[in-house]
Amino acid sequence: MPIQTTKHIWHNGKLLPWEQATIHIMSHVIHYGSSVFEGIRCYQTETGAAIFRLSEHMQRLLDSAKIYRMELPYTLEQLNAAVVNLVEANGVAPCYIRPVAIRGYGEIGVSPIGSPIEVYVANFPWGKYVAGDAADVCISSWNRLAPNTMPSMAKAGANYMNSQLIRMEAAANGYSEGIALDVNGYLSEGSGENLFIVRGGILYTTPLADSILSGITRDSVITLAREMGYTIVEQSLPREMIYIADEVFFTGTAAEVTPIRSVDRVLVKDGQVGPITKQLAAEFFGITSGKRPDRFGWLTPVKVKASETVPA
Repeated sequence: MPIQTTKHIWHNGKLLPWEQATIHIMSHVIHYGSSVFEGIRCYQTETGAAIFRLSEHMQRLLDSAKIYRMELPYTLEQLNAAVVNLVEANGVAPCYIRPVAIRGYGEIGVSPIGSPIEVYVANFPWGKYVAGDAADVCISSWNRLAPNTMPSMAKAGANYMNSQLIRMEAAANGYSEGIALDVNGYLSEGSGENLFIVRGGILYTTPLADSILSGITRDSVITLAREMGYTIVEQSLPREMIYIADEVFFTGTAAEVTPIRSVDRVLVKDGQVGPITKQLAAEFFGITSGKRPDRFGWLTPVKVKASETVPA
């Protein structure tokens, strides 16, 4: 998925030309992974471009920074405005939005104190994350981070070294994605997606205590499922439950709602996308496309006229 450049990147309150948004090789973030970031989608709806759950994403950025003792010099409202201003300035929608806060050039020791905090926001066209109509995945040999080692609730750059191992191992073995177990052997999540299992008409999803990121798309799907009358159970799930599930799917900003066809080459049910997954995906994409009412206030309109639609 090569990056398609756009005109501007927002940096500490100013719009820079894309090619000028650079950092020094001795920046703390390069040596120690000291960054927190977000991934946000801007959709082209029937009434214009709109950013999906902007405030929730930027609040999570602030929360991640707080966990890592990074004092961001911007309020939630200022960060929201920065994203809107950038998307409108670049005039690109639909698009993917990447806010990131880093510890910059200043100190070389492990302690980050003394390194300046830099905040950037970029946006660019980006299509489908998991190829195909459904994913063939594996259970990874790599576990998710153990509690009290690194905070899984923070969306931090260093955490994603673990995700890279999961994703690369899956690709090397012919799968589109991997699912990690937690340190106790329970199902956790994918390299960049939360996990849902359907069995007997009940939706199960792994809890925050099992080393998962508190996903915003996960929360959106839970909200939609409850509105539809489904029972949602958040609990630790043994690995074998995924093999006997009626339906399995991923959620995430990049993955959106992605059905899983097989796990470890074992078909999920009959290998077809299940009815509950279809229903939830239809409702999710109905809202993000503007074909269904935004009854939860999830969309932030932006003044962008899309000249070309990028597949979501």
